Amino acid sequence: MRVNIQQTEPEAFKAVYELEKYLSQSRLTPIHAELIKLRASQLNGCGFCINLHVNEARQHGETDQRLHLVAVWREAGELFTPEEKALLALTEEVTLIHQHHVSDVTYDAAAALFDEQYLAQVIMAIATINVWNRVAITTHLPVIV
Repeated sequence: MRVNIQQTEPEAFKAVYELEKYLSQSRLTPIHAELIKLRASQLNGCGFCINLHVNEARQHGETDQRLHLVAVWREAGELFTPEEKALLALTEEVTLIHQHHVSDVTYDAAAALFDEQYLAQVIMAIATINVWNRVAITTHLPVIV
C-alpha cells in the first residue's frame, strides 16, 4: 500500500477539492467536463479515473457509443460536435504538454469557439484532472468495481 495522501496530507486534498468546487460552479457543461476528464485519464492511463468518469458521464446522459469512441474521437466523424472536438484536442495537448506544448492551431480553434471565461474554465478542468490522475496513479488507487 502506498501513501494515502487524503489521510496524510488532508489540506493538500482539500486544495484540489476546492478546484473541483470552483469547476462545479463554472459554466462548463457536465458533458464537456466529463469528456475532458475521461480523455485526460485515458492518456495518463488512470484506471481509477477512467472508471469514475465513464460512470459520471453516463449519469449525465452520455451514450455508450460516444464513451467508447472518446479515445478515437478524430475518427468518429460527426459523433462529436466542433466544440467537443476542440476541447478534446486541447485536453490532449495540455495533458501531453511535454511533447509539443500547446499548438497555436489547437489553442486558436478552441478560442474561436469559446469565450475567454469558458476557455479558462476548460484549461482549469484539464489541469485539475491531470492532478487527480497523477495522485491516483502514483498512490495506486484501486479501480472500484
